[in-house]
Amino acid sequence: MHERRLQALIADDETACRETLIHYLQKYCPQVECIGEASDVPNCVAQIRQLKPDLVFLDVEMPFGNAFDVLEQTAGIPFQTIFVTAFSEYALRALNSSAAYYLLKPLNINELIKAVEKVQQSPHTLSDLSVLRDNLGPGGLKKLLIPTLQGAEVLKLDEVLRFSGNGNYTDIYLRDGRKKTVSRVLRYFDELLEGQGFMRVHKSHLVRLDAVQAWHRGKGGYAVLEDGSEIEVSPSKKDLLLARLGQQS
Repeated sequence: MHERRLQALIADDETACRETLIHYLQKYCPQVECIGEASDVPNCVAQIRQLKPDLVFLDVEMPFGNAFDVLEQTAGIPFQTIFVTAFSEYALRALNSSAAYYLLKPLNINELIKAVEKVQQSPHTLSDLSVLRDNLGPGGLKKLLIPTLQGAEVLKLDEVLRFSGNGNYTDIYLRDGRKKTVSRVLRYFDELLEGQGFMRVHKSHLVRLDAVQAWHRGKGGYAVLEDGSEIEVSPSKKDLLLARLGQQS
């Protein structure tokens, strides 16, 4: 008995991109069958509702909206998603924060094959897409999807005080006193949260700037956060930290 093929919708405003993706899927991903194409957000939403695809290759930016609008308008319809995007720090940050599968333009065949295999092995849950919907909306990142032994957990970014590196792991300290340990290096969060109100003040510490209550002198000094924790500041980061704190006051 043959395993059922994944029925896919290709949503991209560029005809050449849709044609290239369809060609690659036919040649390199025979487990995927293309059942429709869409070139803008309204058409994409209509086809998802009508065709009920298993998988949508979704361009992040399209006419009359973006992937956020598509997900918002199709909430409750079960389908898996591989996002396709030209390089954009804004888009990549939102995608990475939700652990979404995505492909960069121009498409790479090996990455396409891996993305399809990942979707088959571990489909997204509704909570994953909820994080992405929130983070693709206006105002920057609002949530983080962090891996756990049971699967994943959603954290609201405004609940996070600081991150502390611990080898290949990172300890996340929350405002309510809880601590979460995740299998991500600190650099991952440093890059993800650039421009989001956090600062790497030490090789082992990333802190929320609006939670810093005081700075005490020393070689680099240390920052005192709202929960009373004292975080060492590297000498090379001291001036930048004081400057950024001054900008907030």
